[in-house]
Amino acid sequence: MATHAPATRPVNPRFSSGPCAKIPTFSLDKLSDAALGRSHRAAVGKTKLKDAIEGTREILGIPADYKIGIVPASDTGAVEMALWNLLGARGVEMLAWESFGAGWVTDVVKQLKIDAEVKTADYGQIVDLATVDTKNNDVVFTWNGTTSGVRVPNADWIADDREGLTICDATSAAFAMDLPWDKLDVTTFSWQKVLGGEAAHGILVLSPRAVERLESYTPAWPLPKIFRLTKGGKLIDGIFSGATINTPSMLAVEDYLVALDWARDVGGLQGLKDRADANAQAVFDFCDARPWIANLAEDEATRSNTSVCLKFDDARIQDGAAFAKAVAKRLEAENIALDIGAYRDAPAGLRIWCGGTVETADIAAMLPWLEWAFEAEIAAQG
Repeated sequence: MATHAPATRPVNPRFSSGPCAKIPTFSLDKLSDAALGRSHRAAVGKTKLKDAIEGTREILGIPADYKIGIVPASDTGAVEMALWNLLGARGVEMLAWESFGAGWVTDVVKQLKIDAEVKTADYGQIVDLATVDTKNNDVVFTWNGTTSGVRVPNADWIADDREGLTICDATSAAFAMDLPWDKLDVTTFSWQKVLGGEAAHGILVLSPRAVERLESYTPAWPLPKIFRLTKGGKLIDGIFSGATINTPSMLAVEDYLVALDWARDVGGLQGLKDRADANAQAVFDFCDARPWIANLAEDEATRSNTSVCLKFDDARIQDGAAFAKAVAKRLEAENIALDIGAYRDAPAGLRIWCGGTVETADIAAMLPWLEWAFEAEIAAQG
């Protein structure tokens, strides 16, 4: 067991789960071509927005007949747009196993007042997906629970001949996991997660079935302008070619384009998945070799390779929440690991971002320091 501070330090101590670490090659001069001070409706702005959309399609392998839109308010905005525009046409099942999924339940049940069937699981677990009726109902779920470290193991539970829509919050899964587009009708994510982009912009991906719903169904409630995806019963197609609903940050767009170029350089989606898998495996192996720390996700098949959530498991710990905060604080004070405390609604512990913009060498350098901080806090308890 380590009793002295390790000699090796991470080059980049940023392990936040959002906004996440920038790409390893990032520097501000890479944004010098940003269309600053120009209208996003000018040719240069439209071109960059379209490049962002088509670059997303290319790297994620999104089918050509799926619509991709850049929308306001990050992943939250994209999810809310889907919920408010699409739900209410048929039965709804809400699946939640972490705080953001629980938030979508609140919006649907309390704000939209839809009599949805709600299925929940505790942090570290997942609902019984075999009980979900995707054949008849619309289903809302998170692919990867950013605050619980639990992900959907596969899409086998989603019916091929479904009549309902699947609405998937994939914000900490896109660019790190395989997303089966034939099973997903609405998919959302943000730039600030796996590619380390700047905040406030979301991506909304619609299948042809989702577009058909939009054009054939009018919800009973009023829609704010910021949410509207149709006009006169037809999809506002410009949203999905770069004519955004409100003014985007062209600096953030440039940053996303740079990140997409980096993603191509590391091997596209497969390269990004490999990097995340290697990072997460380093943490898994560390936990497997030590009795005092464990993965919050109980089933290996549902463990996230991006937001890896950990819990301390040692009888000597007197106050779990205080102990976890003290460990995180000690690592931050040493500039070893920043922003790794568990999410405020999650069980006490740590959350280490392992997405592709993080270098495995930095994970490997950080973990001995985690053991050092644990031992120091155990000793401090007296």
